[in-house]
Amino acid sequence: MSKFIISAFADEIDANLDTQMDVLDQHGIKHIEMRGVNGKLLVDYSLEEVKEIKKKIDARGFKLSAIGSPLGKIKITDDFEPHLELFKHTLEIAKIMECKYIRMFSFFIPKGEDPGNYRDEVMKRWKSFIETAEGNGVILLHENESGIYGDTPERCLDLLKTVNSDYFKGIFDFANFVQCKAKNYPDGFELLQDYIEYIHVKDAVYSDGRVVPAGEGDGNVVEILQVLHRNGYEGFLSLEPHLWNYKDYSLLEPNSPGYDLPEGGAKSFAVAVKALKNILEDIK
Repeated sequence: MSKFIISAFADEIDANLDTQMDVLDQHGIKHIEMRGVNGKLLVDYSLEEVKEIKKKIDARGFKLSAIGSPLGKIKITDDFEPHLELFKHTLEIAKIMECKYIRMFSFFIPKGEDPGNYRDEVMKRWKSFIETAEGNGVILLHENESGIYGDTPERCLDLLKTVNSDYFKGIFDFANFVQCKAKNYPDGFELLQDYIEYIHVKDAVYSDGRVVPAGEGDGNVVEILQVLHRNGYEGFLSLEPHLWNYKDYSLLEPNSPGYDLPEGGAKSFAVAVKALKNILEDIK
């Protein structure tokens, strides 16, 4: 039997942490994939400031599902040493936040160039991350993202197999694969399923890459969640709505969270939550 735990990038609701937690509470969500806090990236705070953030979320009964870091989201040609220092700082943040997972990327490849030309450097940098993280009790999660080395299922698999570490796993992001014209199911999912540790929930359409609520695009969200359910997946489904320009609120019912709100982050977030919960109700 599967156990899906809903989490979210709460900074898409609002920049303010208190507002983020207020809205998440309305939806019964008690986990945050923490990226932005009060208008600043979590990884850019000092350790003393992070301790204060931890106190605030503890007081409200929230936990982190992951640190939504920007690590690996620089050019592969950029200097790596300052980035490795930021990674070391992020490891300390993970300890304070009692967080097992750190979301990361595999470096932007120069536009128009063959990613294979930079493969060795990508692997070298990721092995440095792994060596540095050893003994810290964290699992590094690679997110597939357009423009980085690990943008397609095939290159994600190459990275995961080559680095080959028990504390290096994959995030499956439905929309990001669609935006790279990959076929999520069965192709991409079956290729990566042994490495998938964490799910990012957003959907997109092939025609223009537009992000839509889960189940309304070409990301095979329903099919893949059904397989995960049958396979006994126990882990996070982290909402990353990206519905900034989405104006269809028909999923929201009277008296439901978000229904009476004006257009904005909290209302768009309510649409994303409702779309996912509808899918999960049908699966279960």
